[in-house]
Amino acid sequence: MSRNECATPEGTARYARRLSGATAEGHFRLGQGLLMSSIGVGTAGGGWDEQVDRGYCRSVIEAFERGVNVVDTADSYRGGRSERAVGAALRQLFGSGRGRRDEVMVVTKGGYFPFEEDPPLDAPAWIRENVIDAGLARPEEIVNDWHCIAPAYLGRRLSASLEQLGLDRVDVYYIHNPELQLDSVSRAEFDARMRAAFELLERAAADGRIQFYGAATWHGFRRPPEARDYLSLGELVNLAREVGGEGHRFRFVELPFNLGMLEALTMPNQFVGGEQVSALAAAQRLGITVMCSAPIRQGKLARHLPEIVAELFPDASTDAQRALQFVRSVPEVTTALVGMSSPAHVAENLALAKIPPGSLS
Repeated sequence: MSRNECATPEGTARYARRLSGATAEGHFRLGQGLLMSSIGVGTAGGGWDEQVDRGYCRSVIEAFERGVNVVDTADSYRGGRSERAVGAALRQLFGSGRGRRDEVMVVTKGGYFPFEEDPPLDAPAWIRENVIDAGLARPEEIVNDWHCIAPAYLGRRLSASLEQLGLDRVDVYYIHNPELQLDSVSRAEFDARMRAAFELLERAAADGRIQFYGAATWHGFRRPPEARDYLSLGELVNLAREVGGEGHRFRFVELPFNLGMLEALTMPNQFVGGEQVSALAAAQRLGITVMCSAPIRQGKLARHLPEIVAELFPDASTDAQRALQFVRSVPEVTTALVGMSSPAHVAENLALAKIPPGSLS
């Protein structure tokens, strides 16, 4: 790979053409000019051991060969082991010629402390040595003893992610659950911290270390506007415009969405152009690409779904497939990210790649 390679319109289109015989119409969606698979590999779960590492490595490779070109990870997932497993998979794909860097959307995140043990034997000592004494953040910039978005800290974590992935550039770098900052600081202070983080990420984009950035959230976009940890997508976009102009690189968000967590579709908690709309509708209007986490809700939706769900998605053969099919059938969702740590997971989830997304009208 040459320096600063990333996913490109040409590369992702090439990949989609190559997989056209193995995937159904509608499996690939356009996001920021890139053709992205409607199902992506998630790497959050599992133990901190080599067996899980190998499982993720195999799953990323097999999923890519079956029609998945989006892989999502984070520096804090399994103490950095997930990033390293993804990196190993990418080296095998690119080294063997089975894939090219410009065909793959590589997504990672920073904000949590990537403790190397679960849990760390002495978390305060780790934070003091690796963050405070290293000059990456002041004590008051650390929230709940595990979260920090100070620019120096994020910059260091981005460098660590690139090293662990074996890349010079990632396609999307998310600030991981920024709403956690609102547990401890005012809205004005939160905006100042996000502005500073955006300035760092805009510089990283200009330096060729990231292609886009965004916010990967859990509660933030699912809360009513009066909630303390509510996030306004419009306000975040405005911050990005103030920092980066109209060509800013804040272009992605990640949020949970599934049959049991419908707020992104049904709760009109965002304000765009004087209208109150859902998070998914707001993203579409603001030109933000949406990835959805937890489509099977950590396995809770993989069994015992109501019979009506099977009737709505007759082409799916398991409840896990039906739950995933529901998410990828919502037009505003570009990619549904689902954990795949074994070939069995890949086979079950990627059976849907041969089935067009359904209509929810």
